[in-house]
Formats: sequence, structure tokens, C-alpha cells
Amino acid sequence: MPVRLQDVLKHSTVAPADPVVRAGAALVPDTQLRWIHSSEVLDIAPLLEGGELLLTGGQALALAADDRRISYIRELAARGVAALAIETGKELPSIPSSMVSAAEAAGLPLIEFRKVVPFVGVMEAINSILVSESAAQLQQADRASHAMAVELAHGGSLDRILAVLADATGSEVVLTSTAGTALASAVAAGAAEESGSSTPGSGRDHANTIHIDVPVRGIPSARLTLHVAGEADANLARIAGARSVDILALALLQRMPPGLKEMAGAALIRAIDSGTQNWRLPELAPAAGIPASAQLVAVVVRSPGSKQLRMAVEKILDRAGQGSASYADNAELLALAVLRPDNPQDSRQKIVAGLQALDVPDGTVTAVGPMASGISSASWSLAEARLTLELADGSAGSGTGTGQRAAVLDSQAFAVERLAVHSVDETLRRDFVNQQLAGVLEHDAQRHSQLVETLRVWLDSGCNTAQAARELHVERQSMHQRLQRIFSLCGGDPRGTGRLAALHLAARLAALQSK
Repeated sequence: MPVRLQDVLKHSTVAPADPVVRAGAALVPDTQLRWIHSSEVLDIAPLLEGGELLLTGGQALALAADDRRISYIRELAARGVAALAIETGKELPSIPSSMVSAAEAAGLPLIEFRKVVPFVGVMEAINSILVSESAAQLQQADRASHAMAVELAHGGSLDRILAVLADATGSEVVLTSTAGTALASAVAAGAAEESGSSTPGSGRDHANTIHIDVPVRGIPSARLTLHVAGEADANLARIAGARSVDILALALLQRMPPGLKEMAGAALIRAIDSGTQNWRLPELAPAAGIPASAQLVAVVVRSPGSKQLRMAVEKILDRAGQGSASYADNAELLALAVLRPDNPQDSRQKIVAGLQALDVPDGTVTAVGPMASGISSASWSLAEARLTLELADGSAGSGTGTGQRAAVLDSQAFAVERLAVHSVDETLRRDFVNQQLAGVLEHDAQRHSQLVETLRVWLDSGCNTAQAARELHVERQSMHQRLQRIFSLCGGDPRGTGRLAALHLAARLAALQSK
């Protein structure tokens, strides 16, 4: 039977810690554990697989800023961590209320250990129980996998194959394409009888939802989702689902093999991404429906939901252009769009506008590369899109005209910075900036002002004082006062002189070197 959080909190190795649930109390009785880890590292979330009880002494949290503590909670919840236990004491007297609120909002049980216990002893005792349970779960998962293979060998439909998995795990199981189209589904026999319907998603509450990607010949082709009822074993569902991936891939290959165009498109994007397989591009491009001599643009989307965004991004690229190819890997979606030959720049701008209007998950950032002439230049466009993401990360000015980092970054707005990175030595860039803006930089350093940023926004706006004031959220009179101070520090009003271009370049490079 599954090991539940409420039972672990009563275990003889944990009870001496005097544990108190500070957030997610309603979730504790149904929360199942897969493993127990101990770590003081705040960037631990990507190394976890979900279902863990994470123990921490709180030393790193005591030193962290409040926004980092909140993001720590959100990252663990997004990763599917079962619960977080924080030991309070001299360094962290209590759990900050901001963390409690964030945990409650994210649905992450948060426990305070008010007394010191040896984490090693806790992990040895509880993990030994979990290992014993896992052995039984592996045996059940193997039996389910074998039964699914038998069903496949006898020509069973995808629904019948999934029914075996649903019955073995007590779950509602759904298989969807990468575009979100339902391919097959099944509900455990007992659950169907209780609900009076075999229709998936008929309103039952599920304690756990598990997502598993199903690749076919290395191409992400489907997603398996298991909705595990509160009383069912979530760890068994996770293991059995993972064991079923190869069988489902074979079933998909038999019934709906990926088309040559899709496979060639994925292979083309991977070859472009490698940067070392240009010799393959002219061969793969026509098979992917992309003319080798077309005007192209690369797009990079970094998002927690990159695979779910793939279909929507492809629609935007196809609507604004004349065909596309894409490939989703981990948290990154790479795409290549064919621009319309009659007006490629207009086609590219429509792609930027379409991506800006796209509804995306929090944390998503997209970069559109520069226009490439022919498939042999596609790797360059992709590399420049990635460079744009790096340049915008943490930069004071994005060059987008908003004064803030945008969700969609146009590499054309970062042309100066990209040229500087490629062609100008960092020391030369620093010297140039100091020559042009030494007085303004010194003023900012001494008075913690933002005159350099003010100058950049004003110059980016075409010296439009009213527009720059709006973008900086200051009154026009304040903007005029800032400009007069800037002019006095850099040798006068640059308008109508040959110094304007030099000051603009220096202001852009100053934002670059402040990263």
C-alpha cells in the first residue's frame, strides 16, 4: 500500500522533530511519498522527479532574499514534490509568512520541524520502507506492461491497451498527441462503475495527475496522462506509466506512424541546432517542406509548457509565413518558419506580433532570430535568437521600446548588442562607454540614479521626450530635468551633432556590460 505523508509524520524517527503543518494541511492525508531527500541547495528542483518529501535545515533559506524563498516554493511545487519540511532554530527561527502563503497557493504541504532530528536517520528508516514498497510496485508494473504487450500483439485498439493500464493502476488514463488531440482513453473498471459512466474527465476529483511523454523514433509524438484517484497508489501509476512508454510507441507506430514530413522537420531542426551538420540541411529541408533557398527565420521558445505550445506556435508561423518545422526538447521549443517571398520583412513582423499575442505560461520567453537567406544560414538565425535571450536576461534595457523585458524578444532590436558581442573586444567596449559616458556613470554610481538608462530610453524613442517619460513612468518635467543633468555631464545636448550616434551606442553597450 502507498506510504502517505500523514503516516510518515507520526513515524518514530520523525515525531521527535515535533512537526507542525504550516500549509497544505488538507492535502496531507492523501499525499503519497516516493522518496525522501535532504538538501540545503535552493536550486534542487530540476534534480527531483516528483513525489519526494524534501528535508532542509533552513540555513540557505535564512540567507536568501524573500523573492528567492517564494520562487523556491513554486519551483518545488511545479516539479511535483510531495512536501517540504523545514527545520527551524537559531538560524531560521520561524518559517516566513511569505513562504507559507506561497506553499498554500501552490498546493505544496509545508511542515515545520520545531526540534532537531538526524535527517540521515529519518531518510534511512523511511526510504527503506519505500524501497520495500517499490519492489512490489515494480512487480505489479511489469505484470501490467506484459498484459499491455499481449493486448498489442493480439491487435487490440489503443483504448483496450490503455484499459489494461487503467485497471492495473486504478486511474483514468488519457493519451493525447503533441497537438493536444485525444487519441485514446480508458477508466479503471471500478471507477467507471462508481461514476456510472466510462467517459473520461466526468467530474471526479483526482489527487494526483502524472504526465509521461511518449516518443516515437525519438520524436515527441504523444503524452500519457494518468489521473490517479485519492485511494490509488500514485507511485505504482508513475512506474507502470513509465514502463508502458515503449509499448504505446509501438502501438502508435502501427496505427498512426509519424509522417515523413514531421520526422524530417524534427531531424532538420536538430541538425540546425547542432551547428555542425550544415551538409545535411539541403537534403532534409525539401523533405520537411522547406525550400532550401527560402527566406527563413528561427524562433526559440523557453517555457515550462514548451511541448504544449508547439501546435499554437506552428499555427502562427504557418499563418504568417509559408510553412514551418519545429522540435520540442525539455523546456525549449525550436522552430523554423518560411517567410513569404513577396514581403519577407512583413511576414517576419507578423510572426513577432502573433507570438506576442499568444497566451503562454508564466516564465515563458521567446526570441525571434534575424532573417536568414537560405537553409544554410538557418543555424546562424537560431544562434542569434539564443544570443538575444542571453543579452536580455537581466539586462536593464531590452531594446523593445517598453523599458521592461518583453515576453517576445526581437533580435533586430538587439542588433547593436549582437554586433558588439561578436566584433568588439569587451575591454574596448568598456573603454568606449567610459569615454562617452564617464560623468553620467559616475553620477549613477554615487547617487544610485538611473541616468544612463534614462538616456538609452530617450535615444531609443528617437529623442521623443514625452514618449520616453511614459516608458519610464515619470512626469515630463522630471524627464526634462533628468535630460538637463545628463547633458551637463556629457558635454551638452547631442541633438544636431555628430555625437548623437556615439552616445546612443555607448548607452546600449552600457546596458550590455552591466549584465
